[in-house]
Amino acid sequence: MEEGESPRWMDMPSIAESQPEPVEPAQSYHDLGDLYPDAPVPTMRGEAIIHRAVLHDYSGIETLFDWVSAGDVAIVELKRLIHREVEFASCVARLQELVEGDLGGTLVQVGDDRLILLPEGFAAVKGVENEVFAPDA
Repeated sequence: MEEGESPRWMDMPSIAESQPEPVEPAQSYHDLGDLYPDAPVPTMRGEAIIHRAVLHDYSGIETLFDWVSAGDVAIVELKRLIHREVEFASCVARLQELVEGDLGGTLVQVGDDRLILLPEGFAAVKGVENEVFAPDA
């Protein structure tokens, strides 16, 4: 299709019977930069997206692994899984194997029901939660 040329429309008798008025496009295209100016996409090399997730069962591990392998951080809530002890232990062991073993990342426990999955190159600093940081002067 050449620039400025609109898409072709085909008349289909079956549509005309069920839909009395023709369908017209609302706009030519969607400029995603305008629709989502602050999209959670890293803009520079070395930047990471922080994903929040709730792990309902073992099947969600693959998505978490995909995020961490792409260099993103994941904060995972395990509240719904924590009372199913066997599945919970299996999920944590698998995450530890994938994140720490395969990717060289880190698993950090936050409270009783959350994990932070850090990719390689990120570090957790223990004890910072009680520190008070002064704003830059």
